[in-house]
Amino acid sequence: MKVVVVCDVLGEENNGTTIAAMNLIRSLKAKEHEVRVVCPDEARKGEEGYYVVPTINFGVLNDYVKKNGVTLAKRDETTLREALEGMDVMHIITPFFLSIKAISIAREMGIPITAGFHCQAENFTNHIFLMNAKRINRRVYKIFYHYVYRYVDCIHFPTQFICDVFLNVIGKPLEHRVISNGVNKSFVHRDVEKPDALKDRFVILFTGRYSKEKSHKVLIDGVKKSKYADKIQLIFAGSGPQKEALQKYAQQNLKNQPIFSFYSREEMIDVINYSDLYVHPAEIEIEAISCLEAISCGLVPVISNSKRSATRFFALDNRNHFRCNDSRNLAAKIDYWITHPKEKAECSENYCDYAKQFDFDLCMNKMEQMLKDVIDAKRK
Repeated sequence: MKVVVVCDVLGEENNGTTIAAMNLIRSLKAKEHEVRVVCPDEARKGEEGYYVVPTINFGVLNDYVKKNGVTLAKRDETTLREALEGMDVMHIITPFFLSIKAISIAREMGIPITAGFHCQAENFTNHIFLMNAKRINRRVYKIFYHYVYRYVDCIHFPTQFICDVFLNVIGKPLEHRVISNGVNKSFVHRDVEKPDALKDRFVILFTGRYSKEKSHKVLIDGVKKSKYADKIQLIFAGSGPQKEALQKYAQQNLKNQPIFSFYSREEMIDVINYSDLYVHPAEIEIEAISCLEAISCGLVPVISNSKRSATRFFALDNRNHFRCNDSRNLAAKIDYWITHPKEKAECSENYCDYAKQFDFDLCMNKMEQMLKDVIDAKRK
């Protein structure tokens, strides 16, 4: 196949959308398909197969946009036409300006289109302080449909949760596949010694962008209310605009200050394997590959049961849930796992088995088949 992947956002692999895009790109290339990538990532200039477009100038808002780690591609018709020439199928990652233009051109050229669904409405409205405005969030989904998803041949939803949310808002059936973004095979259980500085501490890990919807403060409050607060060490793996605010909040509330760090894949695997518990407090989440990576290594999770998060469905039983934004309930779940090591070991084994359904190769094979199917359907 000859596949064009259009990325309105692409850069450092420190967020789920970029990781999902790069995983798909690498997988298709490994299967010896020709892959062209249209994106705004300046670091990719000159790299074979990459067509780099300018970024949008937000004027007086540039500093705010930069702080939030958002770099959006500008519509570039010339580059898009060059990338699409002679290709079999186009896959877009997010429903923004570059992708909207790409869809118009691909339809004109008779190229079939698939589209990922990697952006919840709240991921957008959070930046304009309207994350909890239900009407606005519904309107955002309708805008996504109007400009993008009504024109594509098949939608890729990473979870049944986001599929149901979107289709319920739109109120009509759309051709789609539910396929996890998958977990890299390197995320497996292995014996890793804790660093000397952490040997006497119960290590709780959360991997997530430092942003409001990830609810880091709920976890800080939960640890503060734990009976074992003095022996707990938090690790916040990630990056993002809320880092300084979270550090200040932690200084005011915890004796043991959290470790804030961005880790490479190999480092992350080690951190997961020497941690004692994974807590995912995020209120807004489409899939949370970070949680799947943790449970694939056998790390027992405690997950917010937020109705706006797909991650809650990864809980095997009640012990792996806590009430959304309820730090006292979270503290009780943390204390349970600290005082029940035998049950935690059993739960760890169960999660290693459960995670097999998210095998990376299995998921990427399904993505490849989706692309082949829309090509075949167009040729009939």
